[in-house]
Amino acid sequence: MEVYDLSPLDDSRLANISSRGVVGVGEDQLISCFIGDVASATVVVRTIGPSLPPGNVSQPLRDPALTVYDSNGVVIGSNGNWQDDLNADGVAANGLAPANAAESATLLDLPAGSYTTAVSGVDHGGGVGLVEAYNL
Repeated sequence: MEVYDLSPLDDSRLANISSRGVVGVGEDQLISCFIGDVASATVVVRTIGPSLPPGNVSQPLRDPALTVYDSNGVVIGSNGNWQDDLNADGVAANGLAPANAAESATLLDLPAGSYTTAVSGVDHGGGVGLVEAYNL
């Protein structure tokens, strides 16, 4: 999916983007990317699995883990449980704390650039996961 601002003179702003997919085992991770073209931005990136609606998702990812990489492949954020993140208070303060303690989230202050997220299963099990990025 790509999103373009067709009216760059307006004060439009993309607030959130998400993608849902199957997370397998090993190299079958859910990969997504986002690009920031402003001098700096604060974002919350999170992964959801256990709290996905049971009636709509037959096999949610039980214990997702999140890793965020910069354009050089350097890990800039990672956790398996959002409360373990160094910026967990910031995630919660912005109303973006995941509903389940096993889900992942991180708050990052990012310079302009491209970033990649990888979602995997902590228990090495597969299932359906959701990765989201929120522009604060």
